[in-house]
Amino acid sequence: MEWLAVSLGGALGAVLRHALASMVTAQSKTEFPLGIFTVNVVGSLLMGVFYVLLIQRQMLGDPWRDFALVGLLGAFTTFSTFSMQAYELITNGRWVMALGYVFASVLVCLLAVFVGVFLSRQLINH
Repeated sequence: MEWLAVSLGGALGAVLRHALASMVTAQSKTEFPLGIFTVNVVGSLLMGVFYVLLIQRQMLGDPWRDFALVGLLGAFTTFSTFSMQAYELITNGRWVMALGYVFASVLVCLLAVFVGVFLSRQLINH
């Protein structure tokens, strides 16, 4: 059951990542990799929410945790694409933008996890 949950979540997460990143990139008028940045921030926010609901509060069973955290969000967010985009910015001489992308991604995604945890706890406790 675990493998099925992870597989289904991963398939859905990959499709959602592609859809959101493509939509944001198509609307963006910058060299900054806004599509994957957006995906990673949204995924980090959702990781915070799901952490509270599925790990701390244990609102659903293990198959749902595997589906959501490992499969869905594991495939939705993407460190390899983030790394490749930073590499491309560097090799194209866009050092400042690359550093901005790396620092913004790490800091904003970490902040998004905190916000997701905080909001989930607030909503559950009220």
